[in-house]
Amino acid sequence: MGYVKWAFILIFWITLGAFLQYTLPQHDVVRIVNTYEERQELNDWTRIFWAVPDDQSANLINRDVQFIQAVRANGRPIVYRNEDTGWSWPPYFKFDTANLYTEANDAISTKDAPEWVSVTHYGWRNEFLSIFPNAVSIKPVEGPDARIIPWFNIIFLIIFFAILWAIWVRWRRFRVARIDPMIENVEDGFYAAGEAIDERRGRFRRWLDSWKSK
Repeated sequence: MGYVKWAFILIFWITLGAFLQYTLPQHDVVRIVNTYEERQELNDWTRIFWAVPDDQSANLINRDVQFIQAVRANGRPIVYRNEDTGWSWPPYFKFDTANLYTEANDAISTKDAPEWVSVTHYGWRNEFLSIFPNAVSIKPVEGPDARIIPWFNIIFLIIFFAILWAIWVRWRRFRVARIDPMIENVEDGFYAAGEAIDERRGRFRRWLDSWKSK
């Protein structure tokens, strides 16, 4: 049972960590090299990694999606999708896809005359599953070595784990004060019942032995 318990705990924390890593904002310092629009097929389970469409296009199996191509300071490419989140999850309340697309086009630069920007996004990039992070905002920075401190993530995680800690402490206190005594009473009841049964069996055996001796 101990292995099962720790397996559930491990799965819980891995799932929670993956959820937070996907949802919380991330910042990449990149050079934008191109933007384009492409029709994407949304007819398999990877649809969960795309923005939730409006009511009129909820049943469509494909739609046009805007993309932003960029290059990191180390030369590695990265491609972002540019989709509104609206009022759905995650709660970025992004409604300015067209404006962001314009900003991305305005920030396009070449390797000889680079313009570096910080792209705030959420999500993952996976070439095998064709998953793209969703760009939320673009902000010019001084250079490729610009350091972006994720203040929102720091504050959010501190508050989040403080709440989890408070819940866990209160649960422990409740368990010690209410649940553990109930379990002990039940165990004591079973133990007492077992002793009573053993005593009755002993008396019955002694009664049988007394008849055998006669």
